[in-house]
Amino acid sequence: MGGLSVRAASAVAEEVLLARAYLSRVGEPASIPLWGYVRAHGPVVAWRRIRDGTAPADVLAVTSVRRASADPAADLEAAQRCGLRLVVPESAEWPHFAFAAIERTGAARLARFGEPGGRTHSPSGELVPPLALWVRGGADLTSMAVHTVGVVGARAATAYGEHVTAELAYAAASAGLTVVSGGAYGIDAAAHRAALAAGGETVIVSAGGLDRPYPGGNAALFERAADRGLLVSESPPGCAPQRRRFLTRNRLIASFATGTVVVEAARRSGALNTAGHCRGLGRPLMVVPGPVTSAMSVGCHDLLRDEERPAHLVTGAADVLALVGGLDTPVPDAGPPVHGGRRDDRADLVDALDPIQRQVLDGLPAVRFATPDEIALRSAVSPREVIRALPALDLAGLLEASDGGYRVARRMRRTAR
Repeated sequence: MGGLSVRAASAVAEEVLLARAYLSRVGEPASIPLWGYVRAHGPVVAWRRIRDGTAPADVLAVTSVRRASADPAADLEAAQRCGLRLVVPESAEWPHFAFAAIERTGAARLARFGEPGGRTHSPSGELVPPLALWVRGGADLTSMAVHTVGVVGARAATAYGEHVTAELAYAAASAGLTVVSGGAYGIDAAAHRAALAAGGETVIVSAGGLDRPYPGGNAALFERAADRGLLVSESPPGCAPQRRRFLTRNRLIASFATGTVVVEAARRSGALNTAGHCRGLGRPLMVVPGPVTSAMSVGCHDLLRDEERPAHLVTGAADVLALVGGLDTPVPDAGPPVHGGRRDDRADLVDALDPIQRQVLDGLPAVRFATPDEIALRSAVSPREVIRALPALDLAGLLEASDGGYRVARRMRRTAR
């Protein structure tokens, strides 16, 4: 394995990389039995037992097709030739902050898995974290997955939809947010291009191997996104973008995004699948209304009419920034306070926190950045509770994040101290 010189190898044991590469090949994304087995026993033990046929029956069932033929060393070498790296939960680049919510939903789903009628697969993709991510681009995945907005919608977008998307994504990128989408034709491509035009960063989450940009007509867009941001996939090199992988891919877009905007969506649309994952993760879901005569906006209007959990109606960049915030542009005053947004005053924001979140807020340093483990020591809560609390504090605008960790947001320091 002398050729294994991808970035992740410098910080992660070679055996772990091989194990994670093997697991990403033998199982389909979002498999509850496989993810739960790896979570319980670790990647190396899981790799060996699956390969030897000694894993539990449900795990062997979901890995049977490629168990004997998978060659993780070959996959890692192919990735290196294509300029890819394997990012794993054991590496410093793994986006633990962005994935805190999906870790929580995955653990809850796993707890119910043994109940009668439990499923090994879901056609829409279970809300469980990925086992590994194949990544291309010079940016750091951890930092890019902190201040983000997802923008999704119809492939057969109208001129109206593409115009609104371009304005929203351009403003979001100008405000310092990373724009996340799926790299498809229509709304996805318009969002990526607008972010790049603003000089911002964008992340394309692909349904297939990154050695095969899909759709092929967007290959040049993939290249530009790799230069200014990242390409990300759960699938190793050579994997075709099958229909199920598009659906499981959508949960990653929702996970990476602080909040997601649906610009156009027909009644049966992959964008609605992403919207469902966004709700499942507790992230802000925003919808752009369209003409009542447009079939491409029927799904959007259904999301807005949902009686239990209606989406936020947004009509411009100001509405989006008010919900997910930005780094470089002040959030405009766009009306009354929004729960979970950034328009509440400081006291109201703190009052809205639960006791653990307030305790974690009290443990955030005012000047230097601290890691989750350091914050756990300062706040006297477990590291797991810190990881669970950080996304809520970020959505409320109560913290600042960097490669070095987290600290109290500048506008909150007098309140928090």
